[in-house]
Amino acid sequence: MRKIPPLATLQAFEAASRLGSFIRAAEELHLTPSAVSHRIRDLERLLGIQLFHRIHRSVILTDAGRKFAKNVGDAFGQIESGVQEISRAGKSDLINVHVVPSLGAQWLMPRIARFTTMYPDVDVRITASGEKVDLEDGMVDFDIRYGAGLARAGIETEMFPPEPIVALCSPNLVEGDPGLRSPTDLSQQMLIHSEVNLYTWRNWEADHPGVQLNLERGPRFDRSFMSIFAAIDSLGVCLESMLLVERQLASGSLVLPFGKEGPRIECHSLNYLSSRGHLPKMRLFREWLMQALAESPSLNSG
Repeated sequence: MRKIPPLATLQAFEAASRLGSFIRAAEELHLTPSAVSHRIRDLERLLGIQLFHRIHRSVILTDAGRKFAKNVGDAFGQIESGVQEISRAGKSDLINVHVVPSLGAQWLMPRIARFTTMYPDVDVRITASGEKVDLEDGMVDFDIRYGAGLARAGIETEMFPPEPIVALCSPNLVEGDPGLRSPTDLSQQMLIHSEVNLYTWRNWEADHPGVQLNLERGPRFDRSFMSIFAAIDSLGVCLESMLLVERQLASGSLVLPFGKEGPRIECHSLNYLSSRGHLPKMRLFREWLMQALAESPSLNSG
């Protein structure tokens, strides 16, 4: 247990030492001068040290009192600063979410305003990178990864619903010459490769007997969002999760030349510490995220 004197005695001492007067301290604290004097006497008895010299009607700090006044004043200053900071923030909780860049930019960011509208007392801080994070250091509450979870004791992993993997391109490629109307037409098109994806053009070719692709050609990227924007710019045909392109499909900047059907792959996972999963802010974000996924049109199509 901390050995801290009663707060009332410290308040009286801090005000008196700062203002140099029991009377002025009493006015600030809305007390009588006698009450301030009694509280400081109680503090001196508790500490076993005289803090003030009483000379006629004036009070002067002793050497020990001056040193103690600085420590107490610094502590009250830190408390005051903390009160001002949290008052300016106006939020009760902060959720730190680490997410892989493509899902963060293409799917999570367009929806995060809905969460903050629903829960105005909770702030969300999002960091995006392909690097691994250590949930146990307490800097991140949720880690949304591409692929399976962390598979470690004390880590909870929830896979996202299976995501349809589909061919995508600019409308210009479908309508142009030679055009893109059937899978066999891909042999005459430039392919855009997302090199880290779980399902690639090589897998797609194996799933479509009779279709031969030129797998050696085409731009290559290590982030899906880069492949998506290359497809928007008519550089070729990309193969990506529909979850990442819902806005582009809605706006018409990308189209599905072969329709919505495609293999469904568990691409992303939500990871968090088991010991923190019960916290209200964790529960709110997790439930909101899973509901948002359940409502995503790409995961409910077909």
